[in-house]
Amino acid sequence: MSGQDIRIAAGEGGEFDCYLSMPASGPAPAVIIMSSVFGVDGDVRTNCDDLAAQGFIAAGPDLFWRGDAGPMDRSEDGQRRARERAADREPMIKAGIKDLADVIADLKSRPECNGKIAVVGLCYGGPFAIIGPALFGCDAGISFHGTQVQNYLDGVKNIRVPVSLHWGDQDHAAPPEALAKIREATSGMSNVEIEIYPGVQHGYTAPSSAKAWHPEATAKSWRRAVEILNELRETEAAA
Repeated sequence: MSGQDIRIAAGEGGEFDCYLSMPASGPAPAVIIMSSVFGVDGDVRTNCDDLAAQGFIAAGPDLFWRGDAGPMDRSEDGQRRARERAADREPMIKAGIKDLADVIADLKSRPECNGKIAVVGLCYGGPFAIIGPALFGCDAGISFHGTQVQNYLDGVKNIRVPVSLHWGDQDHAAPPEALAKIREATSGMSNVEIEIYPGVQHGYTAPSSAKAWHPEATAKSWRRAVEILNELRETEAAA
């Protein structure tokens, strides 16, 4: 199963690219994959297609359309451009919040969507696992090797939906002090889970990252994500 590139109307004017993969039948929950600094690359597209094959709507928006748009590879030039994106993190996250709102509106307008929206944040997109439920009432927030999640915890105590955060213990973007801050902010929240994989590095779910790619941790992470997504499907069926 493969998706297609669509254009989504931006609330601030203009349009931006989004990869959309649809299930064979609906209605179904929708998943928005907020990408790493490498954008909507082959890894994200594969993630979307895999989710659609399991019965979910999956969307991967281009979060960098206002500047150096499109996906990047792991070449030296791609790495350089990715670092430039990461250097502007705070304004880019603020812009990404607008994009997330626009993608949510688009997906909820589709008859194939059952009204349930989950956010999966990868690396740079990790904070949106908190931002989505906290700001927009998304029905689940999931992050794999999220970067600087500890700096975007506003409103986390008001979240009542499942939040599932995953890192490797060798992740340079999740040092002990960052994880301690996240654990403190979510202490006592039974809806929040934090999974740490021994011997696993940053970017472990990306097959294109030959050094970090960890098939076992990836499989476990996505298996948990699909369990949460299936609960959203069952919630709708029971309503």
